[in-house]
Amino acid sequence: MSTTTEDRTDVETDHVALLMDGMKNTETATERAAKSTMLTPRFYTTDFKAMDALDVSPVRAEWDRMMAEYEGDNNQDHFKRDAAFGEELKVLMPQLSPELRQEFMDFLISSCTSEFSGCILYNEIRKNVSNPDIKQLMAYMARDESRHAGFINQSLKDFNLGIDLGSLKRVKAYTYFKPKYIFYATYLSEKIGYARYITIFRQLERHPDKRFHPIFRWFERWCNDEFRHGESFALMMRAQPHLLAGVNKLWIRFFILAVYATMYVRDHTRPMLHEAMGFKSTEYDYEVFRITSQICRQVFPVEVDIDHPTFRACMDRLLSISLANDRAVARGGVVGAVQRGVCAAKAFFTFGRLFLVPVKQHELPKDIRLDPVW
Repeated sequence: MSTTTEDRTDVETDHVALLMDGMKNTETATERAAKSTMLTPRFYTTDFKAMDALDVSPVRAEWDRMMAEYEGDNNQDHFKRDAAFGEELKVLMPQLSPELRQEFMDFLISSCTSEFSGCILYNEIRKNVSNPDIKQLMAYMARDESRHAGFINQSLKDFNLGIDLGSLKRVKAYTYFKPKYIFYATYLSEKIGYARYITIFRQLERHPDKRFHPIFRWFERWCNDEFRHGESFALMMRAQPHLLAGVNKLWIRFFILAVYATMYVRDHTRPMLHEAMGFKSTEYDYEVFRITSQICRQVFPVEVDIDHPTFRACMDRLLSISLANDRAVARGGVVGAVQRGVCAAKAFFTFGRLFLVPVKQHELPKDIRLDPVW
């Protein structure tokens, strides 16, 4: 990331401001990042008073060990481009086809927006709470996400692009979520982010000839940050057992399905990206689903059955509906609007079928923390 971004980790550090200051005067991909659709990363806000009232004392021992890991900051020197990065870039960039180049740029824009979204959310919580446990945690996670977003934005500049993060923060719409929805959605986002990155890293570790950009060499330690962030939300949820019982099981089920469906549809818009790494989009997604489902057993008492025939059929159906909706948007006019309405109704019905697929139930493990061993 930019050398102007400081790596302080005290609770008064505004990592969003530091990150934006380091990314001024770039050519931008901001307009694309600012779009809000079902498939693009969103910006969130929440109930800060409720966050301030969180009590983590039921998981104090695990919490203190986790905070010590954050303080140790084993990635403080990781997000810097070395000489080998530049040399590899010179060799690989000219080899990218225009189609792969576009899909990879889309991937970087989406990833940068997602990381910056986390940075903003955590930074806003940090500024609006006085609870020392939550304040310090949010400072650490904002620090990590700032590094991630800045590092990706540097790679966008290799394509003569860059997201104006200051402008993006001002113009992109924000979605309000209650804290419990933030916990479910962000836990899943961080854990599925780990699963995505580690699956790519392991594939390119086995097949280095498929690594078409040097940024992939950073993915293992990078995704360990994502894993730890997920651990943080796991501890907060386990400290509040009511969030994992009763009607909240239905909300957990909803968020798992929504995150999986969004990823499946979005990833199938980038087939060349996965093919270049030696994947098929469907195979890649189901491997990510498998890893994420295994990880989520630490905190979620329900698990969706990703191998159920109806689950797989509904995923493919949602993809077809999304493609039809794109055609309707391109058509425009009254006919296009009617077609979009039909697509919305079909998507709602299909997601309802997906929600009715039987889930697997299990007891939560006594030991909450996990290691990133995938």
